Amino acid sequence: MPQPALLARDVHKSYASGDGVAHVLAGVDLEIAPGECVFLVGPSGSGKSTLLSILGCMLTPDRGRVAIGGCELSGLDDAERAELRRDRIGFVFQRFQLIRGLNAAQNASLPLVLRGDSPRAAQERARELLEAVGLTDKIRSPIDKLSAGQCQRIALARALAADPDVILADEPTASLDAHNGQEAMKLLRRLTADRGKAALVVTHDQRILAFADRVLRLDAGRVGAADERYEAPSAASHTLGELSNA
Repeated sequence: MPQPALLARDVHKSYASGDGVAHVLAGVDLEIAPGECVFLVGPSGSGKSTLLSILGCMLTPDRGRVAIGGCELSGLDDAERAELRRDRIGFVFQRFQLIRGLNAAQNASLPLVLRGDSPRAAQERARELLEAVGLTDKIRSPIDKLSAGQCQRIALARALAADPDVILADEPTASLDAHNGQEAMKLLRRLTADRGKAALVVTHDQRILAFADRVLRLDAGRVGAADERYEAPSAASHTLGELSNA
């Protein structure tokens, strides 16, 4: 059986709250295979962002086991966690977090520049990924000249730049209209499958749930299957070329 790209076992996290303790995560179990796109839903305050921060090596659980591509997080020092986060995890944020003043290629290549790759190698990788997301003609475009949908595609390209094992997306369609939100999720699903990446998408957007391989729900500190089943529409299988005008 293939090794999970992302694994969490019995993950707990609590915070001091007034005179007591708030148990945000109470034994979360999660496993995502390479090439799988999993969506996580749940009420506000249920701990979705906390879980994403733990899986993204930005927060340490009180107890439990987390592994990224077979690498156990327990026992890693701060420098090793930062290196793993940089090289093996790609992040997609709801407001894109692109840098104004840099063009599309410079934003997409930023993880490689921070890693110390040569400028030429970083730019070539950025060009390849921007072509893959249908932005061949926008490679040198300033961010403030691009639409929200185009900016989200640049954010997806940036998340893939370092060839990570896992992509973590926090409300990636919150700043997009319905059309661009669906186009972004078609693209994420296609890239995840084609490149063998595991993706975990935290969302409140009911309109995009059909693009998940699985929909899970976080509530009362635990993760379980969502109550409903969602069947991916045939539109999710469009080619990347068909998305280039979105």
